[in-house]
Amino acid sequence: METILSLKDATLALDSNAGRVEILRGISLNVHKSETLALVGPSGSGKSSLLMLMGGLERATLGQIIAFGQDLGSMSEDALAHLRRKNVGVVFQNFHLIPTMTALENVATPLELAGRRDAFARARAELVAVGLDHRADHYPAQLSGGEQQRVALARASAPSPQILLADEPTGNLDQATGEVIMDLLFDLHAKRGTALVLVTHSHTLAKRCSRVVKLRDGLMFNESGAVK
Repeated sequence: METILSLKDATLALDSNAGRVEILRGISLNVHKSETLALVGPSGSGKSSLLMLMGGLERATLGQIIAFGQDLGSMSEDALAHLRRKNVGVVFQNFHLIPTMTALENVATPLELAGRRDAFARARAELVAVGLDHRADHYPAQLSGGEQQRVALARASAPSPQILLADEPTGNLDQATGEVIMDLLFDLHAKRGTALVLVTHSHTLAKRCSRVVKLRDGLMFNESGAVK
């Protein structure tokens, strides 16, 4: 299978009042084109931090991350932003919509930043894909949590990224609404072949993925123990 993202001994350490804290400790992992991968583990195990490294939203303290043929550690912030706009979609637990923009404008923004002349037409098509075209002119405060997450999903998928990173996307939703969001997420993956990396506490959701990676205390595990 084609590897689109590769971590080699990736370490993330941050300074705090209590001293240096190692969040991730030598993670080596490949993500393949069009696969679905679940990151599971207890709170504080490093799942979200690993997702941020994958998306170039955090820089590794040590080790190497190669994404789409580029070494993320050697890239400038502008180059990283360009790489993300073209290749990476991110869906957060807290939606992260721009409150002063309508649903349509929120989805169109990354397309405009990428220089797409059809940004608004594409954005409207993405809202149709998540069943929310009738709410295109509403602001986030006028939308339910499930509707806001649909907008966030449409925004993440609009640029047709190679990989979609989802950090507990149902964490702020009730069970029924969360199931709808996950069905949409897996449906978009199936139709477009986008690789999906999902951070989740749900074993049910993890089982829907083709591969599961377990984390604990910043280390990656398989059935036989820690994997460096």
